[in-house]
Amino acid sequence: MTISRNIRTPIMHRAVVANGFVYVGGTVADDTSLGMGEQTRSILTKIAGYLEEVGSDMSKAVAATIFVTDLSHKKEMDAVWTEIFGDNLPSRATVGVSDLGAGAMIEVVLTALA
Repeated sequence: MTISRNIRTPIMHRAVVANGFVYVGGTVADDTSLGMGEQTRSILTKIAGYLEEVGSDMSKAVAATIFVTDLSHKKEMDAVWTEIFGDNLPSRATVGVSDLGAGAMIEVVLTALA
């Protein structure tokens, strides 16, 4: 099996391609002063770019794990999520956490087909 590690950061690779899948590591918004909806839009835009860089796209997303610091804002996240994915919604879990650091309200981990 070939593993392709892409978009290196100091602590990880943003996208790892293995066995026909793209694994996108935890992604947060660059501007954490934004609300939940706009942080979600920022994150999904970044992930779309990561997928494009490795030859995939958002329509191939199969699973996501979402960590949020305030579940009372989940409707804002869901609105952007469904707008961006349309009919190609991946399976997902949304988990409430106490802190994501630096003002982040949401962090997304995603798996897609390569």
